Amino acid sequence: MHEDKAKRLEAKGWKVGSVGDFLGLTADEEAFVELKLRLAGGLRERRLLCRLSQVQLARAVRSSQSRVAKMEAGDPSVSVDLLVRSLLALGASPRDLARLIAGKKGIAA
Repeated sequence: MHEDKAKRLEAKGWKVGSVGDFLGLTADEEAFVELKLRLAGGLRERRLLCRLSQVQLARAVRSSQSRVAKMEAGDPSVSVDLLVRSLLALGASPRDLARLIAGKKGIAA
């Protein structure tokens, strides 16, 4: 959030903070959530670069379309293991995974 917007909201009585503050997460928990979101975003990006539908990806990882949608949305019920296995099924290399985990932009197809 931009600093000027935060100041305007605070001036009107709103409390401004991070998601971690709001949910009472530890630094480790916040880092884990961020990691899962990076993997989820990378999965969607790679799937689109491969020109696959969620149904096609679901078949490749022996899952369902609704599960793929949950993976891409970063649903808490999705394991990191499933995200990583799905990325590998789409041809991601260990270097691609490291790039995602490090938060670097761009993913090779």
